[in-house]
Amino acid sequence: MHLKSMENAYSLEGKNCIITGGAKGIGLGITTAFAHQGANVAIFARDEASAAKVVEEFSTKYKGDFSFYKTDIGSTASCREAVQAYMKDHDRIDVLVNNAGIGTAGPFMEMDEELTDWFECFNIDLHGAARMSYNVLKYMCEQKSGHIVNITSNAGEIINRPFLTAYAVCKSAFNHFTKCLAAETAAYGIRVNAIAPGFTNSNFSKDLPEEVYKAICADVPIGRFAEAFEIGALAAYLAGDISDIVTGAVFTADGGYALQH
Repeated sequence: MHLKSMENAYSLEGKNCIITGGAKGIGLGITTAFAHQGANVAIFARDEASAAKVVEEFSTKYKGDFSFYKTDIGSTASCREAVQAYMKDHDRIDVLVNNAGIGTAGPFMEMDEELTDWFECFNIDLHGAARMSYNVLKYMCEQKSGHIVNITSNAGEIINRPFLTAYAVCKSAFNHFTKCLAAETAAYGIRVNAIAPGFTNSNFSKDLPEEVYKAICADVPIGRFAEAFEIGALAAYLAGDISDIVTGAVFTADGGYALQH
Protein backbone atom coordinates (compact mmCIF):
# COMPACT_ATOMS: atom_id res chain seq x y z
CA MET A 1 0.00 0.00 0.00
CA HIS A 2 0.97 3.65 -0.30
CA LEU A 3 0.37 5.99 2.61
CA LYS A 4 -2.16 8.61 1.53
CA SER A 5 -3.54 9.90 4.83
CA MET A 6 -2.45 10.31 8.44
CA GLU A 7 -5.86 9.12 9.62
CA ASN A 8 -5.30 5.88 11.55
CA ALA A 9 -1.79 5.69 10.10
CA TYR A 10 -0.36 4.57 13.44
CA SER A 11 -3.19 2.15 14.19
CA LEU A 12 -2.59 -1.57 14.59
CA GLU A 13 -6.26 -2.35 15.07
CA GLY A 14 -7.12 -5.78 13.74
CA LYS A 15 -3.47 -6.71 13.13
CA ASN A 16 -2.44 -10.18 14.29
CA CYS A 17 0.91 -9.84 16.04
CA ILE A 18 3.31 -12.37 17.56
CA ILE A 19 5.81 -11.09 20.12
CA THR A 20 8.43 -13.46 21.47
CA GLY A 21 9.24 -12.85 25.11
CA GLY A 22 6.33 -10.41 25.23
CA ALA A 23 5.54 -10.70 28.93
CA LYS A 24 8.68 -9.23 30.46
CA GLY A 25 11.13 -6.34 30.08
CA ILE A 26 11.34 -4.77 26.63
CA GLY A 27 8.94 -7.42 25.35
CA LEU A 28 6.25 -6.24 27.76
CA GLY A 29 6.88 -2.66 26.65
CA ILE A 30 6.27 -3.77 23.07
CA THR A 31 3.13 -5.72 24.00
CA THR A 32 1.83 -2.65 25.84
CA ALA A 33 2.50 -0.27 22.96
CA PHE A 34 0.83 -2.66 20.51
CA ALA A 35 -2.15 -3.01 22.85
CA HIS A 36 -2.52 0.78 22.95
CA GLN A 37 -2.74 0.74 19.16
CA GLY A 38 -5.47 -1.92 19.09
CA ALA A 39 -3.42 -4.94 18.01
CA ASN A 40 -4.23 -8.58 18.65
CA VAL A 41 -1.14 -9.89 20.46
CA ALA A 42 0.04 -13.45 20.95
CA ILE A 43 2.89 -13.85 23.42
CA PHE A 44 5.31 -16.63 22.49
CA ALA A 45 7.38 -17.51 25.56
CA ARG A 46 8.44 -20.25 27.95
CA ASP A 47 7.12 -18.68 31.16
CA GLU A 48 3.42 -19.47 31.14
CA ALA A 49 2.68 -17.85 34.51
CA SER A 50 4.03 -14.41 33.54
CA ALA A 51 2.33 -14.50 30.16
CA ALA A 52 -0.99 -15.60 31.67
CA LYS A 53 -0.99 -12.54 33.94
CA VAL A 54 -0.40 -10.21 31.01
CA VAL A 55 -3.07 -11.91 28.89
CA GLU A 56 -5.62 -11.70 31.71
CA GLU A 57 -4.88 -8.05 32.50
CA PHE A 58 -4.72 -6.85 28.90
CA SER A 59 -7.85 -8.74 27.86
CA THR A 60 -9.90 -6.59 30.24
CA LYS A 61 -7.96 -3.35 29.68
CA TYR A 62 -7.63 -3.19 25.88
CA LYS A 63 -9.90 -4.04 22.97
CA GLY A 64 -7.52 -6.37 21.14
CA ASP A 65 -7.35 -10.14 21.51
CA PHE A 66 -4.53 -11.48 23.71
CA SER A 67 -3.22 -15.03 23.89
CA PHE A 68 -0.23 -17.17 24.85
CA TYR A 69 1.59 -19.96 23.03
CA LYS A 70 4.26 -21.82 24.95
CA THR A 71 7.46 -21.60 22.93
CA ASP A 72 11.14 -22.30 23.40
CA ILE A 73 12.90 -20.35 20.65
CA GLY A 74 16.00 -22.46 21.30
CA SER A 75 14.15 -25.42 19.79
CA THR A 76 13.34 -25.70 16.09
CA ALA A 77 10.47 -28.09 16.79
CA SER A 78 8.98 -25.82 19.45
CA CYS A 79 8.96 -22.80 17.13
CA ARG A 80 7.41 -24.78 14.30
CA GLU A 81 4.71 -26.29 16.53
CA ALA A 82 3.87 -22.96 18.18
CA VAL A 83 3.41 -21.19 14.85
CA GLN A 84 1.32 -24.07 13.54
CA ALA A 85 -0.85 -23.92 16.68
CA TYR A 86 -1.25 -20.18 16.21
CA MET A 87 -2.36 -20.61 12.60
CA LYS A 88 -5.01 -23.10 13.67
CA ASP A 89 -6.54 -20.28 15.67
CA HIS A 90 -5.95 -17.38 13.26
CA ASP A 91 -6.24 -16.77 9.54
CA ARG A 92 -3.06 -14.70 9.12
CA ILE A 93 0.07 -13.27 10.75
CA ASP A 94 0.59 -9.57 10.16
CA VAL A 95 3.52 -8.87 12.48
CA LEU A 96 6.33 -10.86 14.11
CA VAL A 97 8.51 -9.21 16.73
CA ASN A 98 11.65 -11.23 17.47
CA ASN A 99 12.34 -9.91 20.95
CA ALA A 100 13.21 -12.90 23.14
CA GLY A 101 16.87 -13.30 23.96
CA ILE A 102 19.53 -13.71 26.60
CA GLY A 103 22.48 -11.61 27.71
CA THR A 104 26.03 -12.94 27.68
CA ALA A 105 28.80 -10.84 29.21
CA GLY A 106 32.57 -11.22 29.37
CA PRO A 107 35.66 -11.50 27.16
CA PHE A 108 35.89 -14.29 24.62
CA MET A 109 39.03 -15.81 26.15
CA GLU A 110 37.41 -16.11 29.58
CA MET A 111 34.82 -18.58 28.29
CA ASP A 112 35.09 -22.27 29.09
CA GLU A 113 36.78 -24.61 26.62
CA GLU A 114 33.45 -25.66 25.14
CA LEU A 115 32.58 -22.00 24.42
CA THR A 116 29.26 -22.64 26.15
CA ASP A 117 28.24 -18.99 26.46
CA TRP A 118 29.09 -18.30 22.82
CA PHE A 119 26.95 -21.08 21.39
CA GLU A 120 24.08 -20.51 23.82
CA CYS A 121 23.94 -16.83 22.92
CA PHE A 122 23.86 -17.56 19.19
CA ASN A 123 21.35 -20.38 19.61
CA ILE A 124 18.85 -18.14 21.38
CA ASP A 125 19.47 -14.59 20.18
CA LEU A 126 20.19 -15.27 16.50
CA HIS A 127 19.08 -18.79 15.67
CA GLY A 128 15.90 -18.36 17.73
CA ALA A 129 14.92 -15.40 15.58
CA ALA A 130 15.82 -17.36 12.45
CA ARG A 131 13.61 -20.26 13.56
CA MET A 132 10.66 -17.97 14.23
CA SER A 133 11.16 -15.98 11.04
CA TYR A 134 11.39 -19.08 8.88
CA ASN A 135 8.14 -20.52 10.17
CA VAL A 136 6.23 -17.24 10.12
CA LEU A 137 7.51 -16.24 6.68
CA LYS A 138 5.95 -19.35 5.17
CA TYR A 139 2.57 -17.77 5.85
CA MET A 140 3.57 -14.17 5.17
CA CYS A 141 4.90 -15.13 1.74
CA GLU A 142 1.62 -16.87 0.93
CA GLN A 143 -0.45 -13.87 1.99
CA LYS A 144 2.05 -11.50 0.32
CA SER A 145 2.25 -9.14 3.26
CA GLY A 146 3.72 -8.84 6.72
CA HIS A 147 6.14 -7.00 8.96
CA ILE A 148 9.02 -8.39 11.01
CA VAL A 149 10.66 -6.31 13.73
CA ASN A 150 13.88 -7.64 15.22
CA ILE A 151 15.09 -6.42 18.61
CA THR A 152 18.88 -6.42 18.42
CA SER A 153 21.23 -4.16 20.42
CA ASN A 154 23.57 -1.20 20.05
CA ALA A 155 26.23 -3.70 21.19
CA GLY A 156 26.17 -4.96 17.61
CA GLU A 157 27.52 -1.60 16.46
CA ILE A 158 30.15 -0.72 19.10
CA ILE A 159 32.84 -2.29 21.28
CA ASN A 160 31.64 -2.33 24.87
CA ARG A 161 33.86 -2.25 27.92
CA PRO A 162 33.61 -4.43 29.88
CA PHE A 163 33.55 -6.74 26.88
CA LEU A 164 30.39 -8.44 25.61
CA THR A 165 32.06 -10.26 22.75
CA ALA A 166 29.64 -13.16 22.11
CA TYR A 167 26.59 -10.96 22.59
CA ALA A 168 27.98 -8.14 20.44
CA VAL A 169 28.99 -10.40 17.55
CA CYS A 170 25.63 -12.16 17.71
CA LYS A 171 23.72 -8.86 17.59
CA SER A 172 25.88 -7.63 14.72
CA ALA A 173 24.96 -10.75 12.79
CA PHE A 174 21.32 -10.20 13.76
CA ASN A 175 21.45 -6.70 12.24
CA HIS A 176 22.83 -8.08 8.99
CA PHE A 177 20.28 -10.92 9.01
CA THR A 178 17.62 -8.20 9.16
CA LYS A 179 18.98 -6.53 6.03
CA CYS A 180 19.40 -9.78 4.11
CA LEU A 181 15.88 -10.89 4.98
CA ALA A 182 14.46 -7.49 4.03
CA ALA A 183 16.02 -7.75 0.56
CA GLU A 184 14.93 -11.36 0.14
CA THR A 185 11.27 -10.85 1.11
CA ALA A 186 10.50 -7.39 -0.31
CA ALA A 187 9.02 -8.90 -3.48
CA TYR A 188 6.40 -10.60 -1.29
CA GLY A 189 5.25 -7.32 0.24
CA ILE A 190 7.08 -8.06 3.49
CA ARG A 191 9.12 -5.53 5.45
CA VAL A 192 11.90 -6.43 7.90
CA ASN A 193 13.50 -3.90 10.24
CA ALA A 194 15.41 -3.88 13.51
CA ILE A 195 15.62 -1.81 16.66
CA ALA A 196 18.98 -1.71 18.44
CA PRO A 197 18.30 -0.53 22.01
CA GLY A 198 20.93 0.57 24.47
CA PHE A 199 20.51 0.66 28.24
CA THR A 200 16.83 0.19 29.00
CA ASN A 201 14.96 0.02 32.29
CA SER A 202 14.00 -3.65 32.51
CA ASN A 203 14.82 -6.77 34.50
CA PHE A 204 18.52 -6.07 33.95
CA SER A 205 18.58 -2.53 35.32
CA LYS A 206 16.46 -3.11 38.42
CA ASP A 207 19.32 -4.95 40.15
CA LEU A 208 21.98 -2.35 39.40
CA PRO A 209 23.44 -0.52 42.42
CA GLU A 210 22.41 3.13 42.35
CA GLU A 211 25.99 4.36 41.93
CA VAL A 212 26.50 2.08 38.91
CA TYR A 213 23.21 3.22 37.39
CA LYS A 214 24.19 6.88 37.81
CA ALA A 215 27.64 6.26 36.34
CA ILE A 216 26.12 4.66 33.24
CA CYS A 217 23.57 7.47 32.88
CA ALA A 218 26.43 9.98 32.95
CA ASP A 219 27.81 8.23 29.85
CA VAL A 220 24.50 8.45 27.96
CA PRO A 221 24.07 11.81 26.17
CA ILE A 222 20.38 12.13 27.09
CA GLY A 223 21.30 11.30 30.69
CA ARG A 224 18.98 8.35 31.29
CA PHE A 225 18.03 4.81 30.35
CA ALA A 226 15.26 4.20 27.83
CA GLU A 227 11.92 2.92 29.02
CA ALA A 228 10.68 -0.38 27.63
CA PHE A 229 7.52 1.35 26.41
CA GLU A 230 9.62 3.75 24.33
CA ILE A 231 11.18 0.81 22.51
CA GLY A 232 7.65 -0.54 22.13
CA ALA A 233 6.49 2.72 20.56
CA LEU A 234 9.22 2.47 17.93
CA ALA A 235 8.30 -1.16 17.28
CA ALA A 236 4.66 -0.10 16.84
CA TYR A 237 5.76 2.48 14.27
CA LEU A 238 7.69 -0.17 12.33
CA ALA A 239 4.77 -2.60 12.52
CA GLY A 240 2.22 -0.12 11.22
CA ASP A 241 1.25 1.24 7.82
CA ILE A 242 2.91 4.56 8.69
CA SER A 243 6.34 3.02 7.97
CA ASP A 244 5.37 1.16 4.80
CA ILE A 245 8.34 2.59 2.88
CA VAL A 246 10.87 1.47 5.52
CA THR A 247 12.63 -1.88 5.22
CA GLY A 248 16.13 -3.18 5.91
CA ALA A 249 16.72 -0.45 8.48
CA VAL A 250 18.35 -0.74 11.90
CA PHE A 251 17.14 1.96 14.28
CA THR A 252 19.60 2.63 17.10
CA ALA A 253 17.58 3.68 20.17
CA ASP A 254 20.13 4.25 22.92
CA GLY A 255 19.96 7.91 23.88
CA GLY A 256 23.11 8.61 21.87
CA TYR A 257 25.32 6.16 23.75
CA ALA A 258 26.77 4.61 20.56
CA LEU A 259 27.79 8.03 19.26
CA GLN A 260 30.74 8.22 21.62
CA HIS A 261 31.94 4.60 21.65
